[in-house]
Amino acid sequence: MKNIRIDIPSISDNIRMIESFIDNAKDRYHLNDDIYGNIMIAVTEAVNNAIKHGNKGDSAKNVSLVLSLQEGMIKFRVEDEGIGFDFHDLPDPTAPENLEKPGGRGIFLMKHLADEVDFSQLGKVVELSFYIDQ
Repeated sequence: MKNIRIDIPSISDNIRMIESFIDNAKDRYHLNDDIYGNIMIAVTEAVNNAIKHGNKGDSAKNVSLVLSLQEGMIKFRVEDEGIGFDFHDLPDPTAPENLEKPGGRGIFLMKHLADEVDFSQLGKVVELSFYIDQ
């Protein structure tokens, strides 16, 4: 299976291109609506984090998204050009002191919507895996 890749400059408006990329994957791989919804939210959240936090909104830096299909699974790998972060030490967005905060839910959402979430390269890469029936 060939990987499909898109690279976007770190500009928030480019999320539209990611949404189109996911729409095309839905059609190409006949993803059901539940999986499609989970993918759309989790992957756009990951790309948003890469743009805002990883690349600090620097449009000279890119975010890459790679889709790969494996046996019974579709994977999305998001990579930024930032310095990474400590993904082991994240505040719990459901803790009372964090409920009113505007951010901090992205990774929490990813972990609840994707079947597997793996960080690597000091947090510069996140891989989101979704089980699919083919």
